[in-house]
Amino acid sequence: MSLTIYNSQTRNKEEFVTAQPGRVRMYVCGVTVYDHPHIGHARCYVAFDAIHRHLKARGYTVEYVRNFTDIDDKIIKRAGELGQDWRALAQRFIVSFTEDMNALGVLPPTLEPKATEHIPEIIAAVRGLVDKGHAYVVDGDVYFAVQSFAAYGHLSGRTLEDMQAGARVEVDARKQNPMDFALWKSSKPGEPWWESPWGPGRPGWHIECSVMSQKYLGVTFDIHGGGKDLLFPHHENEVAQAEALTGQPFARYWVHNGFVNVNNEKMSKSLGNFFTIKDILKHTRPETLRLFLLGKHYRSPLDFSDDALRDAAAGLQRLYTALRDAQAAAGEMRQGQPLLQEPERAKEILEQVEAFERGMDDDFNTAAALGALFGLARVANRLVGEAKTEARDSLLALAATNLRQLGGRLGLLQSDPQEFLQGQEAPAAGEGPDPAWIEQKIADRQAARKAKNFAEADRIRDELKARGVALEDSPQGTRWRMEA
Repeated sequence: MSLTIYNSQTRNKEEFVTAQPGRVRMYVCGVTVYDHPHIGHARCYVAFDAIHRHLKARGYTVEYVRNFTDIDDKIIKRAGELGQDWRALAQRFIVSFTEDMNALGVLPPTLEPKATEHIPEIIAAVRGLVDKGHAYVVDGDVYFAVQSFAAYGHLSGRTLEDMQAGARVEVDARKQNPMDFALWKSSKPGEPWWESPWGPGRPGWHIECSVMSQKYLGVTFDIHGGGKDLLFPHHENEVAQAEALTGQPFARYWVHNGFVNVNNEKMSKSLGNFFTIKDILKHTRPETLRLFLLGKHYRSPLDFSDDALRDAAAGLQRLYTALRDAQAAAGEMRQGQPLLQEPERAKEILEQVEAFERGMDDDFNTAAALGALFGLARVANRLVGEAKTEARDSLLALAATNLRQLGGRLGLLQSDPQEFLQGQEAPAAGEGPDPAWIEQKIADRQAARKAKNFAEADRIRDELKARGVALEDSPQGTRWRMEA
């Protein structure tokens, strides 16, 4: 089956064909580092991490560039409010972003360039646009002239007339057209600046991504991605300035992830429903948040709520339980000969593997891939309940191996199952039963059962249950987990 991808530029799902066989060049717009990253950032970068992982699993060599905007009006304003140096502020939030991405299991990109490291290239690009008649200078500011680029609006599907009619842009009589945007901004007193042909100033927001993506990936590259909110004006402006400068197509495929709502409302600081990743990870396991984020197709809107996180935690627990039990029941058995001994039952496992691949090949449908993963867990659970035979154990080994491998393709199920389940729903420090106390209670219960004091064994089980601890007895011993 071929890999298909939805292209925002054509508004169609297309077969994915790279410019160079076996090589994918992908650029995803990074964060403006003036605050801690929020749940919307988590949705974007986990989605593109799943895309990154699947492309690698498909055998592509992936060159993945994701930038940091480390000079911007928001950074300057925030640094002034806090009385900090703007460079130190930007670096602090770069570190914060990296911490959160590591916690969520997001693989690092090939390169993470910063805008401030590319000022000479940005100035050269702006000068080129001025020389070609696509930009003009006013009082030290340089603006892109949108009317000079006939295809302006093609990416977002808007006409210039419609944009002007609904524009919410600051009125500036110096502009030739209200939709013209800044390529270079003259510095105000006290602001950071770099010398340029137009005087001291700094880059506009849009130009940095065009410059950095083309520097590292070439004039025309394969995938340009980001959140749906960037489609206009950021990505529209990127296309205009890049193609006006080079005369060549910019990106072959445009990929945009959907919005995140909170309890069915748009996330907003003014509404009090704004959550940073660090806020969420104070009470949620990172892998639980990752599973939640992958539970919907990346282009679909995603509603964030406590109930949704609880559902994700319960789902992750089911997957880890199936993996743990399948591994324990299979023991030292390897995959062996299940295709020869039990071809129909092995086929049932392999059908879930194929469903996973079909889902990911169909525009990176992680929701469908997760459905296949849960289907594989159900097959494993059914096998665990059967009488032990060599064929059953071989099938279980096959199921467990694929649970682990396919889970890894989504950045899931890579922890030790028993260790994960013991801590999965455990309360925060200082709350709930201590694991050492639980283990001692389990030992006391085993001693009571060995002495045939079943009343005491039942009392200990009830005591643990009252504290939210569920016991699971098996031939391999007693396991425990915190109930959801």
